[in-house]
Amino acid sequence: MNGFRMKKGQLGFLAGTHVVNDLYQGAIPAMLPLLMSQRHYSYAEVSGLAFAASGVSSLFQPLFGVLSDRKPRSWLVPAGFGTAAFGVVAAGLSGSYLLTWLCVALAGIGIAAYHPPATSEARAAGGSSQKAMSVFSVGGTLGGSLAPALVTLVIGAMGFDSSYLLAIPALVMAALWVLRGPWMRWRGHTPAVSLVAGKPSKASAADPGRKDDWRSFVRLVAVIIGWSIPYVMVTSMVSLHAQRSLGQSAGAGAAVLTSFTAAGAVGTLLGGWMGDRYGRMTSIRVGYLVALPALLGIAWAPAFPVLILSTVVFGTAMFLPFSAQVTLAQDYLPNRPGTASGLTLGLAMAAGGLCSPAFGWLADAAGLRTTFYALLAVFIVPVLFALRLPDRAAAAPQAQAQSAEPAADPEYSRNA
Repeated sequence: MNGFRMKKGQLGFLAGTHVVNDLYQGAIPAMLPLLMSQRHYSYAEVSGLAFAASGVSSLFQPLFGVLSDRKPRSWLVPAGFGTAAFGVVAAGLSGSYLLTWLCVALAGIGIAAYHPPATSEARAAGGSSQKAMSVFSVGGTLGGSLAPALVTLVIGAMGFDSSYLLAIPALVMAALWVLRGPWMRWRGHTPAVSLVAGKPSKASAADPGRKDDWRSFVRLVAVIIGWSIPYVMVTSMVSLHAQRSLGQSAGAGAAVLTSFTAAGAVGTLLGGWMGDRYGRMTSIRVGYLVALPALLGIAWAPAFPVLILSTVVFGTAMFLPFSAQVTLAQDYLPNRPGTASGLTLGLAMAAGGLCSPAFGWLADAAGLRTTFYALLAVFIVPVLFALRLPDRAAAAPQAQAQSAEPAADPEYSRNA
C-alpha cells in the first residue's frame, strides 16, 4: 500500500510539472495573434515563430532522449520548464523580430529537454497502463488549455511589458521541485527500473531480452509526422481563423484555442481509458477516423458555433491516440525508451514546425480556408497509415514484479 501511494504520488507530481511545461508550449501560439495586432507581423512571420517553437524543439528532443537512455537525468525536468519560461518571457519583452525568434527557439529547447526524462519517469511509475500514461499526458494538455487564458489575461490586458508575470507558474513549480524532488528520491523513486521486463538498468528501462522493432517504429513515426502537421497548424491558426475568416473578437479567438486544448485533455483521458478497456490500437484508430471529418468542419465552418464544435471534436479525437502512441513507441523500442519518447514526441513533431512557414505563405497568398483544406488533404495519409499499425504486447506483470525496486502501481499493472 505504501508503494501504491508512492507511485501515484510520483505520477501526479510529474503530471503537475507537465502542466507547467506545456503551459509555456501553449503560450507561444496564444501570443501569435497579439504579435500580429501589436507588432504587425505577417502570417509568414508568425509561422516562422511557430517553427522556432515546435520545429527547433523537436529537432533537439531526440538528443535529450538519447541522453536520458544513457543515464537518468531528472534535473532536466525543472531545467526544461525553467528554460521554457525564460524564453517565453524574454520573447514577450523583446523588441525585434530576430530576438523574438531566438527567444522562442530557446523556449522550444527547454520544452525539448523536459519531455524524454519526464515521460520515462511517468512510464516507470505507471507501468504498462494506458490510463497511467494518460494521467501524465493530460497534464500537458491541461497546461496548453490554460495558456490562452493566461496570455490574454497578462499580455492582452496589460501589454507585452507585463510578460514577466508569465514566469510565476514556473517559479512556483521550481520551488515545489526543490521541496518535493528529494522526498521522491528518498522514498526510492528510480526511473532506471525497467519499464518492460522488470530488470534494473543504469540507462533507463532497457530490456535486453526483447528486440527493438525499428520497422514498426518507423511506421509509427510516419503516422505521428502526419499527425503533427495539422496539430501544429490548427494550434497556430485556429484563433486567427475565428478572427479573420469569421469576424470574431480576439477574446473569441482565444476561446476557440482554449476549447481545442481543453478538448485535448478530455481526449487524452478518454483515450487512456479506451486503451485499457478495448486495447490501445482502438484508441489510435478511432482517434484518427474521427479527427478527419472534424478537420473538414474547421475548414468549412460558415459560422462561429460550427467552428467551436468542429474544434472541440477535432481536439478530442486528435488526443485519443496520444498516450497509446507513446507507450506503443516504447514497446517497439523496449531497449531505448528515452530515444523512443524523444523521437516520437520530438523529431516526428518537427514536421509540424518545419511545415509551418510553407502553410504560412499559403495563408498569406490564398487565405486561411484554403490552408485548412490543404491540411485536410495532408491528414488523409496518416489516417490510412494508422489503421495498419501493428500492436506489440507489453511485458507481463509478473516480469515487472521481479524488479529490484517496487513494482508498478498494482492498479495500473493489472492491465499490462
